[in-house]
Amino acid sequence: MTLTEPKQGLAAYIAVTAAYWAFMLSDGALRMLVLLHFHTLGFSPFTLAWLFLLYEFMGVVTNLSAGWIAARFGLTSTLYAGLSLQIVALIALSQLSTEWAVATSVIYVMVVQGMSGVAKDLSKMSSKSAVKLLAPEGDGLFRWVAILTGSKNAVKGFGFLLGAALLALIGFTPSVIAMAIVLGAILIGVVAFMPAGLPKGSKSAKFSQVWSKDLRINRLSLARMFLFGARDVWFVVGIPVYFHAVVSDGTHAGDRSAFFLIGSFMAVWIIGYGAVQAWAPKLLKASQRDPHDFPRLATLWVGILTVVIGALALAALFPGAWLTPVLVAGLLVFGFVFAVNSSLHSYLILAFTKAERVTMDVGFYYMSNAAGRLIGTLLSGLSYQIGGLPLCLGTAAAMSAASWLSARQLAKLDHAA
Repeated sequence: MTLTEPKQGLAAYIAVTAAYWAFMLSDGALRMLVLLHFHTLGFSPFTLAWLFLLYEFMGVVTNLSAGWIAARFGLTSTLYAGLSLQIVALIALSQLSTEWAVATSVIYVMVVQGMSGVAKDLSKMSSKSAVKLLAPEGDGLFRWVAILTGSKNAVKGFGFLLGAALLALIGFTPSVIAMAIVLGAILIGVVAFMPAGLPKGSKSAKFSQVWSKDLRINRLSLARMFLFGARDVWFVVGIPVYFHAVVSDGTHAGDRSAFFLIGSFMAVWIIGYGAVQAWAPKLLKASQRDPHDFPRLATLWVGILTVVIGALALAALFPGAWLTPVLVAGLLVFGFVFAVNSSLHSYLILAFTKAERVTMDVGFYYMSNAAGRLIGTLLSGLSYQIGGLPLCLGTAAAMSAASWLSARQLAKLDHAA
């Protein structure tokens, strides 16, 4: 069986997508569980950011090496490894005790979150690389990667809501145990039904090959780093903590209501983001465009994003009862524009790379993605603690502007290639 057989390629795509969905559902739920659980325990915004720093840092390390690992041992091996590590991380979190000292709890959660970060990026790199090999020729690549990425983010959005609901209904420890059991069952099913045909790996793959020599990929990766930094600066700590302060009255009942409202907003944002990503090929009329037009579009849309988040940063300088609804509406607009940007990037990295280098280049690109999330996560807690919401959103605007500057040369480089 080969990847050139349409039915086999579609079957492998469905199996890879199902595995990725299962992982991202648990990933979204786990983020909400950890963030809201420790916020109610009295952790400061900066300390909350520290809980996720190793998660993002390990994403940088993992993506740098995951491309080589997949080229060496095969895509299915890295996909299964990612799911297995997430199960181990969930089980480990169930052993967390409220009797531990704050420093011990922070270090323990950081280490476990680091393991989860490795798991996420092994799964992501495997899934995205598989699309390059499985997608039909023509405009199929943009459509297939948009569907995979968009549906993944919609599922992760449900995960945010699931995590907040589980925390409110059954508590932290029972939630992570239940998630580990369900994810384990899904892993067994994926292994049982995964069709053959994906690359098994090559002993000739060298680690030194992970570094890209294509200027387009390097520029795109830099733009991607700043793009995701611009999102995570407000997304990881700033906005959830701000909304909790606005919604909760400090009582247990108030906290429960806040959990549901915050989880619902984050879920709607991520689900909408995923839906727009999946819709992006139609929105941009991808099938009617010259492939060389997409780098220019990537620059245009990140420029729009910078204007949107910059306007929200200015609005935050004038607090009042009107600010929260404006933020909700503005961040939904940000999500729409951000989703189009992200979808264009996800297509461009696969369009720029060659089949024989796909895991290497995708790994390098997502290393930059993880670096942006790492920077954004650190700045989210730091900027909110120092300057509140205005500095948090202003920092996001600065990173979005840096992404625009990084993407400006993409069109010229693509025409020259």
